[in-house]
Amino acid sequence: MSKEKDSFSLKGKVVVVTGATGVLGLSFINAISNAGGIVGVMGRNEKVANERVEKIIANGGEAIALIADVMNREQLIASRDMVLAKYGRIDGLVNGAGGNVPEAIIQPDEDVFNVNMDGMRKAMEVNLWGTVSPTLIFGKAIAENGGGSIVNISSVSAERTLTKVLGYSLGKAAVDCFTKWFAVELAKRHGDKIRMNSIMPGFFLTEQNRGLLTDGQGGYSPRGTAVINHTPFNRFGNPEDLEGALIWMLSDASKFITGTKVSVDGGFSAFSGV
Repeated sequence: MSKEKDSFSLKGKVVVVTGATGVLGLSFINAISNAGGIVGVMGRNEKVANERVEKIIANGGEAIALIADVMNREQLIASRDMVLAKYGRIDGLVNGAGGNVPEAIIQPDEDVFNVNMDGMRKAMEVNLWGTVSPTLIFGKAIAENGGGSIVNISSVSAERTLTKVLGYSLGKAAVDCFTKWFAVELAKRHGDKIRMNSIMPGFFLTEQNRGLLTDGQGGYSPRGTAVINHTPFNRFGNPEDLEGALIWMLSDASKFITGTKVSVDGGFSAFSGV
């Protein structure tokens, strides 16, 4: 195998993935395992986390279940300590937890001056603080181990105005700000040893957005149709479409890249609509 191909390997690297019990999280952990990495499968659903760990192990990989809510600092610390106790190191973090919440959706017939502030706050918190908190706790371990990579998950809604999802959009825009700010501060303190970047997915069908994008009968909702019409690739993304960018960002192949966002959106953010 050539040196260039070796640089994309995650062999022996310990990578924690938050939101690992979700739709995109499944693709993340499988990609990391297939690249040779040891996976910390973090999520609130203990049954799903254990099932996914068992499947990775059955396929010849190595993984550990970490049952935690990204909004619970004590659970995050306990999870970090579990990983360090078993493997003695943490080399990477994928902040995959987040998503929209129903209370933060503003429908066209609702009064835009009377939004659900609690719902907006909830969406903001789970996306922003659900990224910041794991970074502070696991990132410290990565730095103390000599370095590694942190990958955040952005959204096209942070760059393009998408109706209805203001709370989610605000949260992801804040994640973009955090990614650049923290990447710079990490570099100033640790040189090129620890880096932070983000992936900006386009439209992927998840449990949070399925009701917005589909009609419940196997077809698209009017919103889903509008998204497809604005996506040059003329389809929603498949979770596997994110894997190449993720492995690149976690691996040594991206060792001189930090504070950067990579779009994986089928051309959605590049298309003017004309």
